[in-house]
Amino acid sequence: MAKVLIYTTTICPYCNAAKNLFKSLHVDYDEINLDDKPDLRAKLSMENNGWRTVPMIFINDKFVGGFDDTNKLHKEGELVKLLGIENKNI
Repeated sequence: MAKVLIYTTTICPYCNAAKNLFKSLHVDYDEINLDDKPDLRAKLSMENNGWRTVPMIFINDKFVGGFDDTNKLHKEGELVKLLGIENKNI
């Protein structure tokens, strides 16, 4: 199964939605909260074409975007492929 890393903040509803999506797929993920890490957030923004919002979602160390991007991949059936899981009508 793929490695999933989500950069979040505490009050972000899209972060919660992203985490809930992965939970619904029974996919474990690592989470790094950026509330007290402005330097890391700035570094991530520079490395990912200026992306400043959270969540920042990585699958196998590849930046895939935020919740909307990930949810779109899910609806298109592409997320399960990236994750290396079978689509059992999840």
